[in-house]
Amino acid sequence: MNPAIDISHVVLRTDRLLLRPWRQSDLEDFYEYASVDGVGPMAGWKPHENRAESQRILDSFIGHKKTFALEHCGKVIGSLGIQEYSEQDFPELKDKRCRELGFVLSKAYWGRGLMPEAVLATVRYLFEQEKLDAILCKHFLWNRQSHRVQEKCGFRHYAYMKSFTELHSVEEDEVNILTRGMWENGNEDIDL
Repeated sequence: MNPAIDISHVVLRTDRLLLRPWRQSDLEDFYEYASVDGVGPMAGWKPHENRAESQRILDSFIGHKKTFALEHCGKVIGSLGIQEYSEQDFPELKDKRCRELGFVLSKAYWGRGLMPEAVLATVRYLFEQEKLDAILCKHFLWNRQSHRVQEKCGFRHYAYMKSFTELHSVEEDEVNILTRGMWENGNEDIDL
């Protein structure tokens, strides 16, 4: 099941990042990284064509209260959303408190280990504060960077699926899972 989650008053700190709710003042930073070719397609969306498009999505982030802004040295460089997973695709999780993570990072900050840092902080929050039983995370099969982030954070293969993207393509996905037991015990076996 998808429990209600509201991060509008949640702030998480790591060694290098501040994960916090989005603000209207983040528009320029958001547009700066979201308009760069190569960033959005990794997650299935086209680069933002103008600030109005970024503004519409920023308003959605603020209104839905489920996406962190990733701030590094005073600049927003990415996002990490706590999405609802498809209960129809995973009926075996109906008795479990579960959510799905989605993330994107400015191309200028790739390869520095920042996203695993953000994901691990969010995982800790979701298991300790929100008392989730499991977290799903997926990536396109060709997206090796996202695969590596999920692997570093302890997620393990769970299923293959297909996604219909905003780019009007169908992509093969790998869905990975991290359960509370895997996280607490360092166990690599999926324990539902």
